[in-house]
Amino acid sequence: MTQRTDRIDELLREEMSSILQREIDDPRIGFATITDVETTPDLRHARVLVSVIGQADERRATLTAMARAMPFVRHELGKRLRLKRIPEFHLELDDSVERGTRILHLLDELEAGREPADTGADGETLPTPRPLAAADDDAAGLGAAAAELASRESGRRRSRRLGGDRITQPRRRR
Repeated sequence: MTQRTDRIDELLREEMSSILQREIDDPRIGFATITDVETTPDLRHARVLVSVIGQADERRATLTAMARAMPFVRHELGKRLRLKRIPEFHLELDDSVERGTRILHLLDELEAGREPADTGADGETLPTPRPLAAADDDAAGLGAAAAELASRESGRRRSRRLGGDRITQPRRRR
């Protein structure tokens, strides 16, 4: 797209987020975040990607509530923004966080030496934090490797200075 539509997309995303947070008092709109807005070049339609934390039925209810609030949001955007045309919004669920979480779980299972279990889409949408004891051991090994690399680099710099390869500029006379 063009820079203009990119700026309009970002402006619409920010303003829609603030309207949904501050002016819409619907309990069905829970933990929803507008992650991206993509407008058509003629600004008639906009695809709005929404990330929602929760189970599948909660996500559907949130999208339904947001769809019912979109005429009000368009009206408010018309008052706030100086645009010739406010686009018609088409809401879509952004599942990139879920896909990323699934990939992280698969990588964790492969790293542990287990066969990855096929989890359904009804599972948890965000990973559960846990301590990484094995990562601390790896970090210590990485620290030693980094120290060795740094000592090699400083040795190279020292040999360059002592070898006379350093380029100096003549001093200025006052």
